[in-house]
Amino acid sequence: MTEVSKEKVYSEAEIAERLGKELPNWHYENGWIRRKYKTHSWKSTLMVINTVGHLAEAAWHHPDITASYAWVEVRLKNHAAKGITDKDFQLAKKIEEVVQWQPGAEGGALEGTPATDQRFAYIKYD
Repeated sequence: MTEVSKEKVYSEAEIAERLGKELPNWHYENGWIRRKYKTHSWKSTLMVINTVGHLAEAAWHHPDITASYAWVEVRLKNHAAKGITDKDFQLAKKIEEVVQWQPGAEGGALEGTPATDQRFAYIKYD
């Protein structure tokens, strides 16, 4: 029988330091690291929720999500470890990378959603 390894649970000071360096749009509140994404519509909100859901399921680490018409809040903590661990930071980074991706800003064949046409607007990028 193998022994289950204990994950490092970060202190509030360590969490604040890592968020400041690695995830400046996330914050720590009431035991969770959190990020609110502003969207242009319910369609965009659902797309963000589905994206976060896909990434979380692939990572086998599941956030709490709250949503309204034009925003999504993602909250992460490691329930088994009873705190914030590397799993939370790594999933937050992947969520940030995918949801904030702006192909039009990179150049190339993928142009991204038209920012000037509200019918196709996606999220409100930082």
